[in-house]
Amino acid sequence: MTEIIVIVCVAQNGAIGKDNDIPWHIREDFQHFKEQTEGHPCIMGDKTYESLPDNARPLPNRENIVLTFDKDYHPEGTTIFHDFNEAIKYVKDKGEEKAFITGGATIYKLGMEVADTFELTRIHKDYDADTFYPEVDFSKWELVNQIDKEGEDVKSKEMVKFSFLTYKRKKE
Repeated sequence: MTEIIVIVCVAQNGAIGKDNDIPWHIREDFQHFKEQTEGHPCIMGDKTYESLPDNARPLPNRENIVLTFDKDYHPEGTTIFHDFNEAIKYVKDKGEEKAFITGGATIYKLGMEVADTFELTRIHKDYDADTFYPEVDFSKWELVNQIDKEGEDVKSKEMVKFSFLTYKRKKE
């Protein structure tokens, strides 16, 4: 059975993006994302895909599944879907061990409804943003792992505290 995992980095105030970019750059978080997702499909919206740096698009060593309403959109090296549930069915039908939902906000909102695991990097600082993570009902989730860290935000040149948090969906 395919484990569906939402993976995201969220600031204390819920920020996840500004001007179609990530408001911070914390190497440890990018490394964590790479280690978690490498070798597994990543499901994302077209704006998230376009926001990836040129040298990381498509994300290497991962099937890049991109959701779009644009019937003519098909960047090289991607698998395109126009329906979120069809993308989830696709990874399950392929028998993937894991599939990651990697953004943006609308895709995360859909993903939280079907995810088995929620990999949250929580930055313990507020950031200026125009895109925020959807409200999470933490009563549906059990914290199973927490690793507290500190690292440099390369963009602001500040040291920031953050936590890698792993939640599993509670059985109903």
